[in-house]
Amino acid sequence: MTDFLANKNVRYAVLSVLVLLSLFLAAATWDALFGRDQFEPTNVVTVEGTGEVFLVPDVAQITFSVTESAASVKAAQEAATKKTDAAVEAIKGLGVDDKDVKTLSYNVSPKYEYNQPCRPGMACPGMVYGSSRIVGYEVSQTIEVRVKDTAKASEALAALGEIGVQNIYGPNFMVDDEDAARAEARGKAIEEARAKAKVLAKQLGVSLGEVISYSEGSMYPQPMMYSAVAKGGMMDTRMEAAPSLPTGENKTTVTVSITYEIR
Repeated sequence: MTDFLANKNVRYAVLSVLVLLSLFLAAATWDALFGRDQFEPTNVVTVEGTGEVFLVPDVAQITFSVTESAASVKAAQEAATKKTDAAVEAIKGLGVDDKDVKTLSYNVSPKYEYNQPCRPGMACPGMVYGSSRIVGYEVSQTIEVRVKDTAKASEALAALGEIGVQNIYGPNFMVDDEDAARAEARGKAIEEARAKAKVLAKQLGVSLGEVISYSEGSMYPQPMMYSAVAKGGMMDTRMEAAPSLPTGENKTTVTVSITYEIR
Protein backbone atom coordinates (compact mmCIF):
# COMPACT_ATOMS: atom_id res chain seq x y z
CA MET A 1 0.00 0.00 0.00
CA THR A 2 2.86 2.35 0.86
CA ASP A 3 4.61 1.61 -2.46
CA PHE A 4 1.42 2.33 -4.36
CA LEU A 5 0.99 5.75 -2.72
CA ALA A 6 4.63 6.57 -3.26
CA ASN A 7 4.45 5.64 -6.94
CA LYS A 8 1.28 7.70 -7.29
CA ASN A 9 2.96 10.76 -5.76
CA VAL A 10 5.94 10.32 -8.07
CA ARG A 11 3.67 10.16 -11.09
CA TYR A 12 1.91 13.39 -10.00
CA ALA A 13 5.24 15.14 -9.50
CA VAL A 14 6.53 14.08 -12.91
CA LEU A 15 3.27 15.14 -14.56
CA SER A 16 3.44 18.57 -12.90
CA VAL A 17 7.00 19.10 -14.09
CA LEU A 18 6.03 18.13 -17.65
CA VAL A 19 3.08 20.56 -17.62
CA LEU A 20 5.26 23.43 -16.38
CA LEU A 21 7.93 22.61 -18.95
CA SER A 22 5.32 22.59 -21.74
CA LEU A 23 3.98 25.98 -20.68
CA PHE A 24 7.51 27.42 -20.57
CA LEU A 25 8.34 26.10 -24.04
CA ALA A 26 5.04 27.42 -25.44
CA ALA A 27 5.70 30.87 -24.01
CA ALA A 28 9.23 30.92 -25.37
CA THR A 29 8.03 29.85 -28.82
CA TRP A 30 5.30 32.52 -28.86
CA ASP A 31 7.80 35.20 -27.85
CA ALA A 32 10.20 34.08 -30.56
CA LEU A 33 7.52 34.12 -33.28
CA PHE A 34 5.36 37.04 -32.19
CA GLY A 35 7.39 38.85 -29.55
CA ARG A 36 7.97 42.59 -29.42
CA ASP A 37 11.38 42.22 -31.06
CA GLN A 38 9.65 41.16 -34.27
CA PHE A 39 7.54 44.28 -34.47
CA GLU A 40 9.40 46.95 -32.56
CA PRO A 41 13.04 47.16 -33.63
CA THR A 42 15.23 48.87 -31.08
CA ASN A 43 17.51 50.42 -33.71
CA VAL A 44 15.37 53.27 -34.98
CA VAL A 45 15.57 56.98 -35.71
CA THR A 46 12.66 59.45 -35.61
CA VAL A 47 12.54 62.67 -37.61
CA GLU A 48 9.98 65.43 -38.07
CA GLY A 49 9.05 67.58 -41.02
CA THR A 50 6.76 70.56 -41.56
CA GLY A 51 5.04 71.61 -44.78
CA GLU A 52 3.24 74.89 -45.42
CA VAL A 53 0.96 75.91 -48.26
CA PHE A 54 -0.28 79.47 -48.85
CA LEU A 55 -3.44 79.85 -50.92
CA VAL A 56 -5.76 82.76 -51.64
CA PRO A 57 -9.24 81.94 -50.23
CA ASP A 58 -11.90 81.30 -52.85
CA VAL A 59 -14.95 80.98 -50.56
CA ALA A 60 -16.49 83.39 -48.06
CA GLN A 61 -18.77 81.79 -45.47
CA ILE A 62 -21.34 84.11 -43.89
CA THR A 63 -23.85 83.22 -41.18
CA PHE A 64 -26.79 85.40 -40.19
CA SER A 65 -29.79 85.09 -37.90
CA VAL A 66 -33.23 86.66 -38.11
CA THR A 67 -35.16 87.01 -34.85
CA GLU A 68 -38.72 88.35 -34.59
CA SER A 69 -41.20 88.58 -31.71
CA ALA A 70 -45.01 88.79 -31.69
CA ALA A 71 -48.00 88.03 -29.50
CA SER A 72 -48.66 84.72 -31.28
CA VAL A 73 -46.45 82.03 -32.79
CA LYS A 74 -48.04 82.53 -36.21
CA ALA A 75 -47.39 86.27 -36.25
CA ALA A 76 -43.77 85.79 -35.13
CA GLN A 77 -43.22 83.11 -37.77
CA GLU A 78 -44.69 85.27 -40.51
CA ALA A 79 -42.45 88.23 -39.59
CA ALA A 80 -39.32 86.05 -39.39
CA THR A 81 -40.13 84.27 -42.64
CA LYS A 82 -40.70 87.55 -44.48
CA LYS A 83 -37.34 88.98 -43.45
CA THR A 84 -35.47 85.70 -43.95
CA ASP A 85 -36.91 85.23 -47.44
CA ALA A 86 -35.94 88.78 -48.36
CA ALA A 87 -32.38 88.19 -47.08
CA VAL A 88 -32.02 84.92 -48.98
CA GLU A 89 -33.34 86.47 -52.19
CA ALA A 90 -30.85 89.32 -51.86
CA ILE A 91 -28.02 86.83 -51.42
CA LYS A 92 -29.12 84.75 -54.39
CA GLY A 93 -29.31 87.94 -56.44
CA LEU A 94 -25.51 88.10 -56.14
CA GLY A 95 -25.18 84.78 -57.99
CA VAL A 96 -25.12 82.43 -54.98
CA ASP A 97 -26.50 78.95 -55.83
CA ASP A 98 -29.35 77.33 -53.91
CA LYS A 99 -27.00 74.54 -52.75
CA ASP A 100 -24.81 77.12 -51.01
CA VAL A 101 -27.61 78.45 -48.79
CA LYS A 102 -28.83 76.30 -45.90
CA THR A 103 -30.69 76.65 -42.62
CA LEU A 104 -28.61 75.81 -39.55
CA SER A 105 -31.37 76.21 -36.96
CA TYR A 106 -34.99 77.27 -36.49
CA ASN A 107 -36.26 78.01 -32.98
CA VAL A 108 -39.62 79.02 -31.50
CA SER A 109 -39.68 79.97 -27.82
CA PRO A 110 -42.19 81.69 -25.53
CA LYS A 111 -41.46 85.03 -23.87
CA TYR A 112 -42.39 85.30 -20.18
CA GLU A 113 -43.27 88.14 -17.88
CA TYR A 114 -42.44 87.50 -14.24
CA ASN A 115 -44.42 89.03 -11.38
CA GLN A 116 -42.42 91.17 -8.99
CA PRO A 117 -42.75 90.41 -5.27
CA CYS A 118 -44.99 92.77 -3.29
CA ARG A 119 -43.35 95.46 -1.23
CA PRO A 120 -43.95 95.45 2.53
CA GLY A 121 -47.25 97.07 3.39
CA MET A 122 -48.63 96.76 -0.18
CA ALA A 123 -51.64 94.66 -1.03
CA CYS A 124 -51.23 92.33 -4.04
CA PRO A 125 -54.52 90.51 -4.44
CA GLY A 126 -54.40 87.40 -6.62
CA MET A 127 -50.67 87.67 -7.23
CA VAL A 128 -48.54 84.60 -6.57
CA TYR A 129 -44.93 85.26 -5.64
CA GLY A 130 -42.56 84.23 -8.45
CA SER A 131 -45.34 83.43 -10.90
CA SER A 132 -45.04 84.11 -14.62
CA ARG A 133 -47.17 84.29 -17.73
CA ILE A 134 -46.53 84.05 -21.45
CA VAL A 135 -46.67 87.46 -23.12
CA GLY A 136 -45.52 86.50 -26.61
CA TYR A 137 -43.30 84.32 -28.75
CA GLU A 138 -39.90 84.64 -30.38
CA VAL A 139 -38.90 82.97 -33.65
CA SER A 140 -35.28 82.77 -34.73
CA GLN A 141 -33.83 81.29 -37.93
CA THR A 142 -30.09 80.99 -38.67
CA ILE A 143 -28.83 80.74 -42.26
CA GLU A 144 -25.36 79.82 -43.55
CA VAL A 145 -24.23 81.13 -46.94
CA ARG A 146 -21.19 80.17 -49.01
CA VAL A 147 -20.21 82.93 -51.41
CA LYS A 148 -17.83 81.41 -53.95
CA ASP A 149 -16.95 84.80 -55.41
CA THR A 150 -15.11 86.38 -52.50
CA ALA A 151 -15.23 89.78 -54.20
CA LYS A 152 -18.99 89.76 -53.54
CA ALA A 153 -18.70 89.06 -49.80
CA SER A 154 -18.86 92.77 -48.97
CA GLU A 155 -21.91 93.17 -51.22
CA ALA A 156 -23.60 90.32 -49.37
CA LEU A 157 -22.99 91.99 -46.01
CA ALA A 158 -24.29 95.32 -47.32
CA ALA A 159 -27.41 93.63 -48.74
CA LEU A 160 -28.17 91.93 -45.42
CA GLY A 161 -27.74 95.20 -43.56
CA GLU A 162 -30.03 97.02 -45.97
CA ILE A 163 -32.81 94.52 -45.27
CA GLY A 164 -32.39 94.95 -41.52
CA VAL A 165 -30.68 91.70 -40.55
CA GLN A 166 -29.03 92.50 -37.22
CA ASN A 167 -27.07 89.34 -36.39
CA ILE A 168 -24.34 88.76 -38.98
CA TYR A 169 -21.26 86.58 -38.43
CA GLY A 170 -18.36 86.28 -40.84
CA PRO A 171 -17.09 86.20 -43.40
CA ASN A 172 -14.89 83.20 -42.80
CA PHE A 173 -12.53 83.19 -45.78
CA MET A 174 -11.42 79.68 -46.67
CA VAL A 175 -10.21 77.44 -49.47
CA ASP A 176 -12.93 75.33 -51.05
CA ASP A 177 -10.71 72.26 -51.58
CA GLU A 178 -9.00 72.03 -48.17
CA ASP A 179 -8.13 68.35 -48.70
CA ALA A 180 -5.96 69.24 -51.69
CA ALA A 181 -4.21 71.96 -49.67
CA ARG A 182 -3.48 69.52 -46.83
CA ALA A 183 -2.23 66.90 -49.28
CA GLU A 184 0.22 69.39 -50.79
CA ALA A 185 1.43 70.48 -47.35
CA ARG A 186 1.75 66.83 -46.26
CA GLY A 187 3.93 66.06 -49.28
CA LYS A 188 6.28 68.92 -48.38
CA ALA A 189 6.43 67.77 -44.75
CA ILE A 190 7.31 64.20 -45.73
CA GLU A 191 10.05 65.39 -48.10
CA GLU A 192 11.56 67.51 -45.33
CA ALA A 193 11.46 64.61 -42.87
CA ARG A 194 13.01 62.22 -45.42
CA ALA A 195 15.83 64.68 -46.15
CA LYS A 196 16.54 65.03 -42.43
CA ALA A 197 16.61 61.24 -42.03
CA LYS A 198 19.14 60.84 -44.88
CA VAL A 199 21.45 63.49 -43.41
CA LEU A 200 21.21 61.93 -39.95
CA ALA A 201 21.87 58.43 -41.28
CA LYS A 202 24.99 59.67 -43.08
CA GLN A 203 26.27 61.38 -39.95
CA LEU A 204 25.66 58.24 -37.88
CA GLY A 205 27.16 55.96 -40.50
CA VAL A 206 24.09 53.78 -40.81
CA SER A 207 21.54 52.90 -43.50
CA LEU A 208 17.83 53.63 -43.41
CA GLY A 209 15.45 50.71 -43.42
CA GLU A 210 11.67 50.53 -43.57
CA VAL A 211 9.28 53.08 -42.07
CA ILE A 212 8.23 51.82 -38.65
CA SER A 213 5.65 54.45 -37.70
CA TYR A 214 4.07 57.64 -39.02
CA SER A 215 1.93 60.37 -37.47
CA GLU A 216 0.82 63.84 -38.47
CA GLY A 217 -0.96 66.93 -37.24
CA SER A 218 -2.61 69.78 -39.15
CA MET A 219 -3.21 73.44 -38.41
CA TYR A 220 -6.24 74.97 -40.09
CA PRO A 221 -6.62 78.62 -41.15
CA GLN A 222 -8.25 80.88 -38.57
CA PRO A 223 -11.50 82.58 -39.68
CA MET A 224 -11.72 86.32 -40.20
CA MET A 225 -14.91 87.51 -38.54
CA TYR A 226 -17.09 90.56 -39.20
CA SER A 227 -20.05 91.79 -37.17
CA ALA A 228 -22.40 94.75 -37.38
CA VAL A 229 -21.45 97.70 -35.17
CA ALA A 230 -23.58 98.30 -32.09
CA LYS A 231 -24.62 101.87 -31.31
CA GLY A 232 -26.59 102.85 -28.25
CA GLY A 233 -27.41 99.25 -27.44
CA MET A 234 -28.98 98.58 -30.86
CA MET A 235 -27.36 97.18 -33.98
CA ASP A 236 -26.88 99.80 -36.67
CA THR A 237 -27.51 97.80 -39.82
CA ARG A 238 -27.76 100.77 -42.17
CA MET A 239 -24.63 100.46 -44.28
CA GLU A 240 -24.04 103.43 -46.55
CA ALA A 241 -21.24 101.52 -48.35
CA ALA A 242 -20.13 97.92 -48.53
CA PRO A 243 -17.32 97.17 -46.04
CA SER A 244 -13.78 96.59 -47.31
CA LEU A 245 -12.79 92.93 -46.76
CA PRO A 246 -9.26 92.03 -47.86
CA THR A 247 -8.95 88.24 -48.07
CA GLY A 248 -5.18 87.84 -47.76
CA GLU A 249 -3.88 84.27 -47.83
CA ASN A 250 -4.70 81.17 -45.82
CA LYS A 251 -1.84 79.06 -44.51
CA THR A 252 -2.29 75.31 -44.17
CA THR A 253 0.38 73.58 -42.09
CA VAL A 254 1.02 69.85 -41.70
CA THR A 255 3.66 68.41 -39.37
CA VAL A 256 4.68 64.77 -39.68
CA SER A 257 6.76 62.43 -37.52
CA ILE A 258 8.37 59.42 -39.21
CA THR A 259 10.32 56.61 -37.55
CA TYR A 260 12.80 54.62 -39.68
CA GLU A 261 14.54 51.38 -38.88
CA ILE A 262 18.32 51.76 -39.10
CA ARG A 263 20.78 49.08 -40.09
